[in-house]
Amino acid sequence: MTEDLPELRASDADRERVSEILRDAVAEGRLAMEEFDERLDAAYKARTYGELERLTADLPVAATAPAPLSLRKESTAPTPWAERIVDGTEGSSAGLACMGGFQRKGRWTIGRRFTAACLMGGGEIDLREARFAGPEIVISCWVLMGGVNIMVPPGVEVEMRGLGLMGGFGSREDGVPGEPGAPRVIIKGLAMMGGVGVERKLPRAERRRMKEEQRRLKEEQRRMKEERRLDGHPRKELG
Repeated sequence: MTEDLPELRASDADRERVSEILRDAVAEGRLAMEEFDERLDAAYKARTYGELERLTADLPVAATAPAPLSLRKESTAPTPWAERIVDGTEGSSAGLACMGGFQRKGRWTIGRRFTAACLMGGGEIDLREARFAGPEIVISCWVLMGGVNIMVPPGVEVEMRGLGLMGGFGSREDGVPGEPGAPRVIIKGLAMMGGVGVERKLPRAERRRMKEEQRRLKEEQRRMKEERRLDGHPRKELG
């Protein structure tokens, strides 16, 4: 079903579906824990169906797995971004760092227009758990001998329009299509003897959940190995 649409954007539900297949595979002994960790991390970072499909191509369940959830016509579930785009809300509009730094992170609301100004200082704009005052956000960065780091969650579209002079203004996330219903973040401005960068990361809660899931699966794999060892060496009956 997905071979004709390898570049179509995957949804959170599609990534979770693949992660379940991987969990089943490691529980059955088809994947080593190290390989499972690598594939699970890649699944949550995947942007397209093609990237997800490669992670389960060598597993038996892939041959009979149903179509990705976001391709099913009968699905009418609301986009997970609906609760995070709050039109009509003002939100935070500026961050200033002069020989110091500023941070915007956690559960906060970024306004439709946000200005980051850094003079010999740095700023951190973390959008992984933020709400958005509109479907399109413009962040203007003005940097002199400093830097601004912007973190976005998977699914958000990023467009870079800034200029770097004796510095850097860019990101490999530039131009990557976003998920349906996800906000669009436009980053513009000037970085002189400094830099503006973007990195894509999972929200902290999701990273913690992944670590806990990995811990649980390692414990389950250890228990299964112990059971197989005992089955191969039955205990002698007393008496």
